[in-house]
Amino acid sequence: MKASKFSDAQKAFILKQGADGIPVAEICRRAGISQATYFNWKKKYDGLLPTEMKRLKQLEDENSKLRKLVADLSLDKEMLQDVIRRKL
Repeated sequence: MKASKFSDAQKAFILKQGADGIPVAEICRRAGISQATYFNWKKKYDGLLPTEMKRLKQLEDENSKLRKLVADLSLDKEMLQDVIRRKL
């Protein structure tokens, strides 16, 4: 996935503008983002501070690594069980 060109602080600032009553179309035009991007950010980050946004990203990255590790270990286990079955 492509990394965002916006920092967590910038995303928080853009979302705060929406909360302050500025029309979404105007916010998106100024920031150079689509409305879909704005609403995706709002769904994911609304109400979070930049530090909380950074922590959420760290947790998501850690979760992704752990899921990959579990998948690799499950595959190894399945391969070992297959070898054992063939020997019997």
